[in-house]
Amino acid sequence: MSMTSGSLREQVYQQLRDEILNGRVSPRERLTEPKLSRTFEVSRTPVREALSRLLSDGLVERTDFGYAVVVPSLAALKDLYELRITLELRGIARAIENAQIRHDRDLLGAELARWQELRDAVPDPDPSFVVLDEGFHRALSQASGNAQLTDALVTVNQKIRAVRMHDFIEDERITATIAEHIEILDLVLDDRLGDALTALHKHVGESLEVVMERASHAMARMAVAG
Repeated sequence: MSMTSGSLREQVYQQLRDEILNGRVSPRERLTEPKLSRTFEVSRTPVREALSRLLSDGLVERTDFGYAVVVPSLAALKDLYELRITLELRGIARAIENAQIRHDRDLLGAELARWQELRDAVPDPDPSFVVLDEGFHRALSQASGNAQLTDALVTVNQKIRAVRMHDFIEDERITATIAEHIEILDLVLDDRLGDALTALHKHVGESLEVVMERASHAMARMAVAG
C-alpha cells in the first residue's frame, strides 16, 4: 500500500492499530520492522515510531523477535472483566441513585435504531462484531453522563478485545447479543432502571466464573487459530 499524503508515521500507526483492534492480526504473528516496512511500502522509521506508540497503548508487547499483539493472561483477564462489570453497572446505578441524572434519550434512541436494524438483518458471525458490541456499551455508558466512566470502560474493553472477539463466531451469540442490547435499551428508555441494571448485569456475566469460562474457551480457540 502506497502512502502519499499526511504523516506516514500517523498513517502507519492508524492502519496497524485498526488491523489489531479489528482482529486481523493473529496474536502469534511476528511484527517486525522489515516486514511492516515492506507491507506499508515505507522506511523503517515511521514503522518504528508506530510500534512505539502501539507499545504505549498496550496493544503490542516486545518479544525476542520484535513485537506481538498483547493477549491478557487468564489472571489479568479476570481482573479486567471484574473492572468491566463494575464500570458497566455504574452508569445505570448512578442514575438510580440520583434522580437528577437523566440518560441522553437521543443517544439511546439512535443506538436502539442501530440494533433494531441489525436484528432485521443479522450479520454473519465474525470476530469484528466485537467492535459493534463495544459501540453499544460505550453509548450506554456515555448516555449516563460521566465521560470519565465511559473513557475507562472503553480502555478496559480494548484490553480484552483480543479475547472477546472470539465470543462472536457463532450465530446464536450474535442473535442473543442483539436481543439483549435491545432489551436493555428499551428498559432504560422506559425509565425501568432497576430492571435495566439487572438485565445489564446478566448480559455482561452474572458471575465472574461464567465470564471466565467463556474467556477460557475463547483463549483455547485462539491458541489453535491460524
